[in-house]
Amino acid sequence: MAEYENRVRLNVMGLSYSQIQSGAYALILAQAGGPYRIPVVIGASEAQSIALKMEGIIPPRPMTHDIFVSFAHAFGVKLKEVFIYKFEDGIFSSEMKFSDGDRTVAIDSRTSDAIAIAMRTGAPIYTTFSILEETGFEMEIKEDDENPTDDKNSDETTISDEPKLENYAIEELEKTLTRLIEREEYEEASRVAAILKHKRGENEAGESETPALDYPEDNL
Repeated sequence: MAEYENRVRLNVMGLSYSQIQSGAYALILAQAGGPYRIPVVIGASEAQSIALKMEGIIPPRPMTHDIFVSFAHAFGVKLKEVFIYKFEDGIFSSEMKFSDGDRTVAIDSRTSDAIAIAMRTGAPIYTTFSILEETGFEMEIKEDDENPTDDKNSDETTISDEPKLENYAIEELEKTLTRLIEREEYEEASRVAAILKHKRGENEAGESETPALDYPEDNL
């Protein structure tokens, strides 16, 4: 694969249900230090793998991407980077660049798999400015009133509308999360973990902003 100049780094921003393809998800990639966002349509299993890593959930048995990373590490192979180098007919083409210290090899990959593996290794993700301009959209920063929690996009995009779960106490959410992981229902577990993370954040904010309360805080 030819090297490209003027590459731009991307960060994983979050997941949402795809509005274009039923049963699929949109992985949102954000331009590092810039306003552009790229939606990449991915399948449910890849979305589940990415969501688990985003929420810090460790499944009782390793998933396919975990096994791949363990295999590579066992043989001293390191993922150097992921490069999304082409967009054609609605499909992103990517390559993963590996190195064992002596030689470097680029392997073609589905973008969803490449990103799931990059998230597990800490490898950077890049694309070209032309792909960014062709497929991306600019995120407006003036969201003070409409979206006051713009630094929690990853939480919001991985949570579906679950009013009953939102009303659970933290202790109940923790028990529910444990049960879901034991049953290997990882997609639902990632949603519960996101709600739990959000609720814990609200509690911490409330404790710091409201000192010297004469009664215990309500977790609901």
